[in-house]
Amino acid sequence: MITSETALSGRLCDDGHALDVRVYYEDTDFTGIVYHASYVRFMERGRSDYLRLLGIHHHKLASGVFGESLAFAVRALSIEYIKPARVDDILQVKTRFSELAGARIELCQEIWRAEEKLASGQVTVIVINEKGRPRRIPADMAQVLIPSP
Repeated sequence: MITSETALSGRLCDDGHALDVRVYYEDTDFTGIVYHASYVRFMERGRSDYLRLLGIHHHKLASGVFGESLAFAVRALSIEYIKPARVDDILQVKTRFSELAGARIELCQEIWRAEEKLASGQVTVIVINEKGRPRRIPADMAQVLIPSP
């Protein structure tokens, strides 16, 4: 059943997740094109909603559902800007997992406008405890992120 929450969270696809985002005036700079930091926010929404649809909610992580209070922290982020987006564009943020190891999760993300790729990025997030120390990805979480064939 589609609820307003799941509709806002995008959709799971064969190769990951897709989230539609409208560009608002607040996302642009003085030239009228999307400000570089806005792409980071769009990608963050894509990652968060991907996890949400997989059943990994930030508040569940913090509550200790996986054994102790956990959170995700971005360790590294690399973005290539290919073409500009402008106010009122409808963009699609595509997210897919590429690797899980220890406390680290690697993701590939792309931002598209129709058939045009506008940006691509690689992000590394780590699982940390409430003291900020890295923690191995819990087995049941890893199973949800990358199910066995």
